[in-house]
Amino acid sequence: MPTVTVNLKQVDDATTAARIRQHAVDIDRPAAKGGHDKGAMGGELLLASLGGCFNSNLLAAIRARELDIEDIAIEVSGELAEAPARFSAIHMVVRSGYADRAALEKLVVMSERACIVANTLKGSVDLKVTVA
Repeated sequence: MPTVTVNLKQVDDATTAARIRQHAVDIDRPAAKGGHDKGAMGGELLLASLGGCFNSNLLAAIRARELDIEDIAIEVSGELAEAPARFSAIHMVVRSGYADRAALEKLVVMSERACIVANTLKGSVDLKVTVA
């Protein structure tokens, strides 16, 4: 099986730089949590990764079928549990301009099934995807 690798390196007392292929992402905490606010927190990036992975699959499915679906916007919210620190539930809402809602709903289900991040999280967190 192929392996996906990300390299991380400490930048300062609170910041980490992640190298992902030719891309760089800084990971940090807000100043109120003892960081320097140079980047998103890891949990925020987890939610962004879920939304990005899902939308990548959704856009590919739309392109492959040459459907009239545009202006996709996704909001990903994570409900925090107290201890240990984790997301207990994640809800992703998909908004879009579409001519055929049923077609979009079908593609949303397909995209969730194809998303590596969603598949990894299922069973560990209550993951819900809806079309608004």
